[in-house]
Amino acid sequence: MARLKEYYTKEVAPALLKKFEYKSTMQIPKFTKIVVNVGCGDAKDNSKVIDSVKNDLSIITGQKPVDCKARKSVANFKLREGQVIGEKVTLRGKRMYEFMDRLFNIALPRVRDFRGINPNGFDGRGNYAFGVTEQLIFPEIDYDKIDKIRGMEICFVTTATTDEEAKELLTLMGAPFAK
Repeated sequence: MARLKEYYTKEVAPALLKKFEYKSTMQIPKFTKIVVNVGCGDAKDNSKVIDSVKNDLSIITGQKPVDCKARKSVANFKLREGQVIGEKVTLRGKRMYEFMDRLFNIALPRVRDFRGINPNGFDGRGNYAFGVTEQLIFPEIDYDKIDKIRGMEICFVTTATTDEEAKELLTLMGAPFAK
C-alpha cells in the first residue's frame, strides 16, 4: 500500500514531468479516487441480495459500501423511487493505493484468458473506467460463500486533463493495458 504511493512519488511523477514537460510539479497528474460500483437488479425482488453485495464489497475494498437508490420509478422494471438497487465504495488515500496494487498485481492476472484491460475506457477528461465480470478474481472472496457471480465497475478518477496523460499515469502505475 505505502509501496505504491512511494513508487508514485519516486518513479512515476518524475517520469511524467519529463515526458510532458510541465512547468510546475502541481501540474503532474495524480489519482484523486477510485470508485467501485456494483449494480444488482435482483435486489428489487430479494432484499438479501443487497446484504450479500455489501459483504462482498466490504471484503474486497476494506471499507463500508454506500447504498445506491433508484432516482425514478419505472413500472416496466417494477422499480420504485428510493429503492436500493446497488452499492458503491469511494476509495481515497492509502486504501486507494492498496486496492490499486491488489487489482493490478493479483486480481486481474487471475481473470481467465486475460490479455489486458481495454485502452478505450477513457472519458476524454483523464478518467478511466472498466468493468470486471466476476468478484471471484479477488482472493479475499471465498467461492463457497457466494450466492451468485456478480460483476462490478471500477472507475479511476485522476487530475489529468487529457486521456494521453491519464493513460501514461495508469501505465506507469502498472495497469496492464491490452496491446
